Amino acid sequence: MATRGAGGGGGYLVSQGSPVHPNAGVNPMTGQSLRMSPSLQQGPGFRPMAPGVGFPRPPGMLAGARMGMPGMQMGMPSAPQYMGNAAGRLGMSQQMMDPFRKRLHQQPMLNRGRGVKRRKMADKILPQRIRELVPESQAYMDLLAFERKLDQTIMRKRLEIQESMKKPLTQKRKLRIYISNTYMPAKPEGEGEGESVASWELRVEGKLLDDPGKVKRKFSSFFKSLVIELDKDLYGPDNHLVEWHRMPTTQETDGFQVKRPGDVNVKCTLLLMLDHQPPQYKLDARLARLLGVHTQTRANIMQALWLYIKKNKMQDSHEKEYINCNRYFKQIFNCLRMKFSAIPVKLATLLQHPDPIIINHMISVDPSDQKKTACYDIDVEVDDPLKSQMSNFLLSTTNQQEIAVLDVKIHDTIESINQLKTQRDFMLSFSNHPQEFIQDWIKSQWRDYKVMTDIIGNPEEERRAEFYHEPWTQEGVGRFIFSKIQQRRQELEQVLGIRIT
Repeated sequence: MATRGAGGGGGYLVSQGSPVHPNAGVNPMTGQSLRMSPSLQQGPGFRPMAPGVGFPRPPGMLAGARMGMPGMQMGMPSAPQYMGNAAGRLGMSQQMMDPFRKRLHQQPMLNRGRGVKRRKMADKILPQRIRELVPESQAYMDLLAFERKLDQTIMRKRLEIQESMKKPLTQKRKLRIYISNTYMPAKPEGEGEGESVASWELRVEGKLLDDPGKVKRKFSSFFKSLVIELDKDLYGPDNHLVEWHRMPTTQETDGFQVKRPGDVNVKCTLLLMLDHQPPQYKLDARLARLLGVHTQTRANIMQALWLYIKKNKMQDSHEKEYINCNRYFKQIFNCLRMKFSAIPVKLATLLQHPDPIIINHMISVDPSDQKKTACYDIDVEVDDPLKSQMSNFLLSTTNQQEIAVLDVKIHDTIESINQLKTQRDFMLSFSNHPQEFIQDWIKSQWRDYKVMTDIIGNPEEERRAEFYHEPWTQEGVGRFIFSKIQQRRQELEQVLGIRIT
């Protein structure tokens, strides 16, 4: 079945199984027929060939090899000099050109982005030549040196604050506990509303003394558990304990109250377990006497243990990971030597929960006793207010945006100054030696143009008309056209899935 090319004019008919005229090609992307110039068809150096017949091959030249010619690039040229517009190249349709155009449009944007990044990272120091021309610029250099020192100081302080934030920052404060009780006597029957059984109510409340914080901490947030033990003889073994333990879902409260029936004085004991953060532990009595530490965090206990080992030179001189126990360590850890890595395991058996705070109180039901409120002060650890200030300092971005805007202005100013200096040097060189300057400038522009356009060969010879009247020109043109036809034929075979012979 024959098909006619979509291009205008007398296109060649191409049929399956019939030879293709060597002077015609079909663009596989657009379907347009490609015709050879009549001047090239009828030229003395060109003759049409039958399919499968090539140019005469010199002796010793392999089949398919291409003979090079001086001054001529063989094969598909990367950037043809005879076509300024890339869209006019043979064999490249609009669809094929779109990705290239997109890439060419994106390239300036990418270069612009890289330029901005280089400008951001560029140094803000003025060149020495500008400082010589403008002596007043030394004041700017002094400010720049001061800014560098200030930035280094701020960065060092930031790192120090970050390191200190990793450790718990706490301070000891006084927590005042108020323990009070009220007595409600029984109401006789028939005398209005009221309880017919006498009862008392115990309240346990507290607050921090001289608390500068804006948000007041709840009283229960200082404790892990609270146990109130009443007289067992009065309330029996099943009702004499009142317990509160912190749970993950516990809601904090300002105090605790206990109400029980009774009309006699009651002895009670309050057991308060502080909620230490990080957790603290009580050491074994022997190890506590040895280290001088009674109740501390695990990290502080390990530090005190290491200081004792280092002071008494108990580390093995040959095997550094071992400790040679002295007579005290032998009694406490029950071994002659041990590894450093085994200390936490052995130490865990010597740590206990800290002792609770014990308060004995008398619940009075005597109406004439006015001193029914008792106050107790205990030491508690709270977060240091400096911690929140340091955290706010690290997270603060109040002035960062303003500083960034000023940095951009400084970079733009320095860039403008450098451009003005370049223009000044340009004009100054031109005014001193105009002829030599123009010649050097033209040579420099030609070198840049040659690099940018990727020119191959000798442009000086190729720009003269005599270069194209050499004896090999006709044969070279024919070889080039034949190679293009062969290339288009292979593309057409790939598109149609047949072999044209």
